Amino acid sequence: MNTSATAGALRPNRTRTLTVGANRPALVTVECRDRGRPFVLLHGGGGPASMAGFADLLAERTHSHVLLPTHPGFAGTAIADGVDSVRDLAAVYIAMLDQLALVDVTLIGNSFGGWLAAEMALLDSPRVSGLVIVDGIGIEVAGHPMLDVRGLSPEQIRAHSFHATDVASPSSDESSPPHGPSPDVRSLIRYAGETMCDKTLLERLAGIEIPAHVIWGESDGIVDVEYGKAYADAIEVSTFTLLRATGHLPQVETPEELLGAMLDLGSDPAVSDVSSTNAPTR
Repeated sequence: MNTSATAGALRPNRTRTLTVGANRPALVTVECRDRGRPFVLLHGGGGPASMAGFADLLAERTHSHVLLPTHPGFAGTAIADGVDSVRDLAAVYIAMLDQLALVDVTLIGNSFGGWLAAEMALLDSPRVSGLVIVDGIGIEVAGHPMLDVRGLSPEQIRAHSFHATDVASPSSDESSPPHGPSPDVRSLIRYAGETMCDKTLLERLAGIEIPAHVIWGESDGIVDVEYGKAYADAIEVSTFTLLRATGHLPQVETPEELLGAMLDLGSDPAVSDVSSTNAPTR
């Protein structure tokens, strides 16, 4: 076990590597910021570095127990044999919650992590009580396709990912091979496929039975606002919130506004009034 202290932390952050699952064991490296109620943060293609700063902010502001797992194959970690899809990875993480005996867990996923969070919610674990999807991918929306990032340079992808032009884009992938995708991108494609879409997901979202909050960057150039609204509309009990002056990675670009929207802190001018709620009819 490796331990590192964080300024202002009530307890030191811990990084653990767990062997999760019996039939198809996977090594999962997870950063734990232990302050209380559990939140599991699920990163996208940018790796755990794209969530680490927000994990610190969430833990310190809410005194919560924040876990940030690294998807196997990202950031130099080992690929897990037999874990080849988003649904496989979701099952691994539910097994992790069981192994850690966590209850009342809120899942927070960005981009690919939003898709993963939705798949975890669909497994109907009693350990999971809330879902936050932040600019998630994975669904197919007629007339609003996800940007095809295949063949785009990192600079081009970055231009579509942020509202501002001067935001530093953290990445856990230190390698930049001259030819072909990086190890992190290869791992992302392993789980999500070349199209990064599951044609069945939009319809299956109706099976989510826990409250969901879908939060979207108004300037997201990867998946647009209508795509985000379709995500929220497909979930029976959901709220949709739009963040102004924000792109695909709110936790990096406007973390304070994202936290405020998650915790419903009210009249932040960066949070758009465009918000809707789905509630079950009786």
